[in-house]
Amino acid sequence: MTDNYSIANLPYKIAVLCYLYDQDDRLLLLQRNKEPNAGNFSPIGGKLEASIGESPHACAIREIHEESGVVVTPSDIRLSGMLAETAFEGETHWLIFLYEVTRPIDATEITSMEIDEGSLKWVAIEDVESHNIPNTDREIIWPLVKQHRGGFFAVDIDCSSHPFAWIVKEEWKATDV
Repeated sequence: MTDNYSIANLPYKIAVLCYLYDQDDRLLLLQRNKEPNAGNFSPIGGKLEASIGESPHACAIREIHEESGVVVTPSDIRLSGMLAETAFEGETHWLIFLYEVTRPIDATEITSMEIDEGSLKWVAIEDVESHNIPNTDREIIWPLVKQHRGGFFAVDIDCSSHPFAWIVKEEWKATDV
């Protein structure tokens, strides 16, 4: 490998991404003002607090509340995807758990559309790709989320290669049940 870093020495981080939809089937996105992906739109999410033993499920509930003010119960969310990103931006390996809120979110549940992390915005599903979203989201994650809504997928993404190399390891769609 000719890169200036050794992927064996990169830190490993665990995070969640949370997909919240409203009654009009729009997705709640955050235009981030912090790294990673500053300036880009992404779903609500954040890093798992491993130091306290936080589970991915608890992290999703916490992040949804912290970033939107929306209170969800454990029965309101479901694990919809899992992805492993090797050497994201040459800086970090990520294990990311994707959660889907199973009930429509009412706009009145959101306490503020402007938060420390950035600005929240409802986006029609068909318009997500027209927004500034990270390349891995545009090329891999968002298409898989759309295809597997109500189902599940697991994907490995190797960001150390150009273009990204990726493989779906497991999947089932809501229509498969």
